[in-house]
Amino acid sequence: MDTSIIIQVVLLLVGFVFLIKGSDFFVDGASSIASLLKIPTIIVGLTIVAFGTSAPEAAVSITSSLTGNNAMAVSNVIGSNLFNILMVIGIAALLSELVMEKKVLEKDLPFLVGITVLWAIFIIIGWDITNIEGIILLIIMIAYIAYLVYDTKKSGGATEVEKPKYSLPYSIIFILVGLAGIIIGGDLVVDSASAIAIAFGMSETLIGLTIVAIGTSLPELVTSLTALKKGENQMVIGNVIGSNIFNILFVLGASSAISAIPLDSSMLVDVLFMIFVTFLCFVFGKTQDKYDRKEGAILIALFVIYMAFAILRN
Repeated sequence: MDTSIIIQVVLLLVGFVFLIKGSDFFVDGASSIASLLKIPTIIVGLTIVAFGTSAPEAAVSITSSLTGNNAMAVSNVIGSNLFNILMVIGIAALLSELVMEKKVLEKDLPFLVGITVLWAIFIIIGWDITNIEGIILLIIMIAYIAYLVYDTKKSGGATEVEKPKYSLPYSIIFILVGLAGIIIGGDLVVDSASAIAIAFGMSETLIGLTIVAIGTSLPELVTSLTALKKGENQMVIGNVIGSNIFNILFVLGASSAISAIPLDSSMLVDVLFMIFVTFLCFVFGKTQDKYDRKEGAILIALFVIYMAFAILRN
């Protein structure tokens, strides 16, 4: 293998480390400040932690959008959402049954299906995501967070406040270091992934759907497997659904609000497959209020088939 390619692979891995550790630092600092301000733990989880696990996707897609790598900006989100449902839920369900919460089944999952279809409509209308459509997605995200906070307070769940981990100065340092890591990591991943794609004759779409998407989804996988180990099975579903919602509303919304993203019509198959997988996730949950091992195996098999298709198509 050429030395320059090896260097790009190393830079890609370093970029993922910066993204993931930067997200951890950011979440720790922001959560600590929220605790100092007496903001309830559950609201911190619904907002700051949810944003933190989607920060790697946001950094990559926004950087891609700003540098004109539009295919990677979108394929990263598609690949990440597919990986979250097919592999994170699939692996978790294979290891242990995942029982669905009523709220997730009746509100969050249908909402995810709805915004996935809305985003697909935006794309199919003009094969691009305009600045206006990006702003619409961001407005929906703000409304969604506001609803979560309101619903939590209304149900009486927003009372417990976590003890601050750090003092205010340390918390601010953690946030700044975390943001720096996210930004640097995003630049490294986009630049090195683009260089690798060119060197091997691969499309930016394929790189975004596979290597970049899997790399930026590592926080969700690690978080879900950790929750599973602790017996907090329901957190796996909430983590995946929350991350996918943020990927569409915040990551794509922010990317296209900054710079309109034109798309290639060849991505129609990927968009339609993401709709199908999201709907399948809803159907599996709705039929028996849980994901069992058989459904986990089906989800993993679908991911393998899709990866094979994406690679052969290239």
